[in-house]
Amino acid sequence: MLGKQKEIQTIGILTSGGDAPGMNPCIRAVVRTALVKGLQVLGVEDGFEGLMHGSFRPMGARDVGGILQRGGTILQTARSEEFRTSAGQRNAVRQMNNANMDALVIIGGDGSMKGAIKLAEQGVPVVGIPASIDNDIYGTDMCIGVDTALNTIVDAIDKLRDTASSHSRAFIVETMGRQSGYLATQAGIISGAELVLVPEVATPVEDVGKAIDDAYRRGKTHAIIVVAEGFVPHVTELGKLIDAMDIGFTTRVSILGHIQRGGKPSAYDRFLASRFGVHAVKFLLEGQFTAMTGLNGREIVPVPLADIAANRRKPSEEYFQMAQMLAQ
Repeated sequence: MLGKQKEIQTIGILTSGGDAPGMNPCIRAVVRTALVKGLQVLGVEDGFEGLMHGSFRPMGARDVGGILQRGGTILQTARSEEFRTSAGQRNAVRQMNNANMDALVIIGGDGSMKGAIKLAEQGVPVVGIPASIDNDIYGTDMCIGVDTALNTIVDAIDKLRDTASSHSRAFIVETMGRQSGYLATQAGIISGAELVLVPEVATPVEDVGKAIDDAYRRGKTHAIIVVAEGFVPHVTELGKLIDAMDIGFTTRVSILGHIQRGGKPSAYDRFLASRFGVHAVKFLLEGQFTAMTGLNGREIVPVPLADIAANRRKPSEEYFQMAQMLAQ
């Protein structure tokens, strides 16, 4: 079992869960910072699955050259049911010991942070880095990938608005967010949507139809309704129910899907990812294990992983109310 007092000479880095734009700039920052500090770096391929099977490769400065602008993750990512078991976790630690890997940096979402805790319980020095386009991880103002995903959504809605206004239509646009309405709320505000629907707030279908009809009666040439994928009913059913009402507009449904995860990371995501990567190595060398890098205002701070496991980031009621107010 790895001990917390052991001198760190080799660190591993892996990406886990859903990919997020900015993971590659973060990998680059971790690798190059570690090399400057005199550490060796092993890249773990395919997330926790690769950790359990010893899928490691040495990483140097040139291995992370030219990846700042690339979406996705060069280390690949995978979800692993086996790692959820005690046997899988013990096997991961055994593989780390066999490779003389002294510590681990984990880039990913809520599930990845929970995986980091399981490794920490086995004595592994670990630091997590939040990367989730849903921005639903407790302890950080922003996660890697959120800004790029929002820009992708808003660009899509702007284009849909062109055709919506040309044909006097109401477009129901689904964003990602099974449990979190952050993306939908933010996108609704900055794209000028007439209505935002999120899983955290129950909204009767009748109220949705009334909001669209009100927009028509106020003389609007179109309507945009932004819906998080976790909202009930699902957008396809919602579209059928709205179509059955007399609302003035014809209705179309557009599901943006995984396009939200792709694309070049924005300048903001590249910079945030780089800051997180540098601080992750710094935290390890300072002995601040079992922590996650968190953005608090303008500062990067260590957030105990135990706090992240015990809490979930709550949606901002202020933002949801803002979306409603600005839709008039």
